[in-house]
Amino acid sequence: MAINSPADRIILIVLDSVGIGALPDADEYGDEGADTLGNILHTVDRIKIPHLESMGLGKIKALPGLDSDLQARGIYGKMAEASAGKDTTTGHWELAGIIKKEPFPVYPSGFPREVIEEFTDKTGKQILGNKAASGTVIIEELGTEHLSTGYPIVYTSADSVFQIAAHEEVISVSELYKLCRTARSLLTGQHAVARVIARPFVGQPGSFERTEKRKDFSLAPPEETMLDKIKKEGQTVAGAGKIDDIFAGQGLTTSSPAKSHPEVVKNIIDYMKTVQQGLIFANLIEFDMLYGHRRDVEGYARALERFDRQLPDILQRLKEKDILVITADHGCDPTFQGTDHTREFVPLLMTGSSLKKDFNLGVRNSFADLAASICDLLGTEGTNWGTSFFKKIMGGAVNGR
Repeated sequence: MAINSPADRIILIVLDSVGIGALPDADEYGDEGADTLGNILHTVDRIKIPHLESMGLGKIKALPGLDSDLQARGIYGKMAEASAGKDTTTGHWELAGIIKKEPFPVYPSGFPREVIEEFTDKTGKQILGNKAASGTVIIEELGTEHLSTGYPIVYTSADSVFQIAAHEEVISVSELYKLCRTARSLLTGQHAVARVIARPFVGQPGSFERTEKRKDFSLAPPEETMLDKIKKEGQTVAGAGKIDDIFAGQGLTTSSPAKSHPEVVKNIIDYMKTVQQGLIFANLIEFDMLYGHRRDVEGYARALERFDRQLPDILQRLKEKDILVITADHGCDPTFQGTDHTREFVPLLMTGSSLKKDFNLGVRNSFADLAASICDLLGTEGTNWGTSFFKKIMGGAVNGR
């Protein structure tokens, strides 16, 4: 365990998809003009997020309805993604200290014949689908045929994913997970997709519903992340929400895989009661999954308000050497065309009694700068990527550093 490290605990919360404006290269991704937060605040009147506002959200850039003149309670700024891509895995890996120069493979026209043939050979099952589609749409389209044939529905999206949907009464959830593990073992090399996803559903034709038994089978990070560095020092690395899935369990010492925002926030608070030193790393997926991809602007706005109302429960539990970090992994502008993620800057908000107050960190060139800084704050070996900014943000003497 690190002695005299600047921080005892880092509470890192990723607001999945809460971007804050298009990156300079957004046009290369078809995302010029995307701005998840800005466009939501422009579109929906009277959004009340006073606690995020107090942390300096409205000072990162002009945002409708947010105060840009208040004294922020900590550090504020934004980060650019240096990796190629705009998906969840790439964003989180970069937040943890890996810059990915080559994007994960995507399959807008479906998977090539050799991939599907190998999958059917290994599983003994023919498939339906094999195209890019919305998950809710494709089960309505092919669900009846699936019920009659028993063939799993294979599909993808704009992300690097191989998804398998199956009705729970046709293919059991355990069998569906087994199919996904087979797919994961096959999808390597040039076809090493970021995630294989089990998508169980229930119901009857015309009223199919996906269940909460979704499970992600992610590609393991190709090198050590900040999670590994912190774990090697004997400190706790606690994952809440999708973190275990995103990192394939690598670098974690404990995990709570709840997905709903109230449950994830409860997990964070429970960890704050028990973890003495290390990293509490949480992902709030509903912004992306329920509102961004479904282009539900009003729902996204209300979800931001709900999280903001929960934020005091976390803030009031911060101890003297705790640091709370709130950021995102990419954008998913619900006012934009299509249903894909958007290539955006992400906000960076930090607070803690040891940090400067009302300090503008400006623009960081990589999410990996946060990983390097967290390693320094916890007194561990750094990651291979990123430039630490921890000395810029400390409010007083930096013990032993």
